[in-house]
Amino acid sequence: MKRDNIEINKSMVYGLGVVILIMAIGYFVLNQDNQVNGNVVEQINEGEIQKVVIGMKNYNYYPNTITVEVGKPVSISLDKSVSGCFRDFTIKELGIRKYLRKEDDTIEFVPSKPGTYRFACSMGMGTGTLIVK
Repeated sequence: MKRDNIEINKSMVYGLGVVILIMAIGYFVLNQDNQVNGNVVEQINEGEIQKVVIGMKNYNYYPNTITVEVGKPVSISLDKSVSGCFRDFTIKELGIRKYLRKEDDTIEFVPSKPGTYRFACSMGMGTGTLIVK
């Protein structure tokens, strides 16, 4: 009798594990559409400032390729879908690193030479490319 009782408990544990797994997968699949708030570059004030709003999609920055013009000010912010270490934004080659705690926090700089620069979170988990033309 004791053995039957143990097998029932194992079955319950396995069943509970399957239910939790299904719920976790469902959460990520259904929540994925709500995370896409990233915007491509938008020109503001007659081309004076190039505003970039980056979101998060599929565990990476979105968009993860951004093109801006050399010599014009750039403002980068992260929307509410970005979380964790992804909020610690870096462009090492340009000497830029800032923790963007809130959505209205920005990184502002003027790219001085054309090139392709890698941006990432502080841990290198999320990455992207900044193209300066």
